[in-house]
Amino acid sequence: MAVSSSLSFTLASTLTVVVFAGMQLYKQQLAGQEWMHIVGGFIGSNLFILLLTAVGNLETLLFGYGFQTKLFPEVVFCLVAAMFASGLVHRVCVTTCLIFSLVALYYMNRISQGKYTPPVSTAPTPVKGKKRN
Repeated sequence: MAVSSSLSFTLASTLTVVVFAGMQLYKQQLAGQEWMHIVGGFIGSNLFILLLTAVGNLETLLFGYGFQTKLFPEVVFCLVAAMFASGLVHRVCVTTCLIFSLVALYYMNRISQGKYTPPVSTAPTPVKGKKRN
């Protein structure tokens, strides 16, 4: 079920705050065991996805439907913010957050290209043959 950009911005922003607060609330548990560092990085990756969704929807609201989220300002900002939030939990969470976020970004890009890129149609090329007289 698709929602409007304004509602999606509100939901993504709210969930971003909730996930960040949850990471800070359970900081001791996430930093306590080795396998929980991986979970902390995965939660940080979810924070990245939610933050990127919120930023993209805000840009859609401000600049119009045709505006696209770029790599340098938006994606890098969201990645650094998610890695910083993961770094507040444990330093290993930063590395796992980076790995999970890059994998998530790759698959988000693939899904986006499949949905929004128009199919490329190739025109048939005429076959050159010998002239017959």
